[in-house]
Amino acid sequence: MWYKESMKLFALKGSENLGASVARALWTELDPCEERDFEDGEHKSRPMVSVRGEDVYVLHSLAGSAGSSVNDKLCKLLFFIATCRDNGANRVTALVPYLAYARKDRQTRSRDPITTRYIAQLFEAVGTSRVIGLEVHNFVAFQNAFRCETVHLDARRLFCPEIRALADSMPVVFFSPDGGGIKRAQLLKEAFEADTGLTTGFGFMEKRRSRGVVSGDLYAGDVKGAVVFIVDDLINTGGTTLRAAEACRDQGAESVYAVATHGLFNPGVEKLFECPAIDRIMVTDSVAAALEAVVNFPKARIDILPVGPLIGEAVRRLHTHGSIADLLGVED
Repeated sequence: MWYKESMKLFALKGSENLGASVARALWTELDPCEERDFEDGEHKSRPMVSVRGEDVYVLHSLAGSAGSSVNDKLCKLLFFIATCRDNGANRVTALVPYLAYARKDRQTRSRDPITTRYIAQLFEAVGTSRVIGLEVHNFVAFQNAFRCETVHLDARRLFCPEIRALADSMPVVFFSPDGGGIKRAQLLKEAFEADTGLTTGFGFMEKRRSRGVVSGDLYAGDVKGAVVFIVDDLINTGGTTLRAAEACRDQGAESVYAVATHGLFNPGVEKLFECPAIDRIMVTDSVAAALEAVVNFPKARIDILPVGPLIGEAVRRLHTHGSIADLLGVED
């Protein structure tokens, strides 16, 4: 057990369940805060305990949900961070398991916004000391966008035991559903091989998106007779995952599993849940939508891995000046 000296931990509305899981991992409880929504759509929040001189951690996952848009959640998090700084907090760390707008990190068309950088500027403007993200869409863009300290967590070590249990003694192939996710899939492959001592295969397919239309026919990798794990950072409507799963089945895969940290599960994902090409879907509870999908789609084959212990351990190490690299299995 450890003692939470000079530290406060808050979770805003919509992220209380994950916040409670983080608090349990720290052998503590969430600190109380007040949040009020007014008739005109405005909002007020404040900590209900003193934060003066404290190391403050504020958790909010920025995925839209019924009655609370991405922008609502972003503003509420920013305002709460600013309130803590105005009331004397020594340091405020934003715990953002799902970081909104992380996919818009570059211009892909003329006069496009670079929204990831704008989000970083907003966090910096309110006095955020550090931003902790979980499996952001583009790790390099995340690091480069922020001038304040950033910490990037990933769920590789959470998935590895589950993957080994599902694969049993069958050959394993890790598969990226598009070119942009190749590095992510390779890192999970390397982590799995390091943990198990097994040798695995790798594959990927091409995906191009233009004006909402997905195309690309290139397919690489041998999946015949293998257990395939399609690796992505998130599942939104499931179209990318479904396309890859059907391609792997056509190439002779014995079974196909989807592995993604964030289960956003927006309208249209029903096709993925009902598709026989997918045996199971593994996600974490980084966003509330994953747990809601289990309730709303009881026939969907979804496994949810708790990510609170990982975030809690990261908070403990940061507060006590421990090693994040060791937590993630990254070489110093």
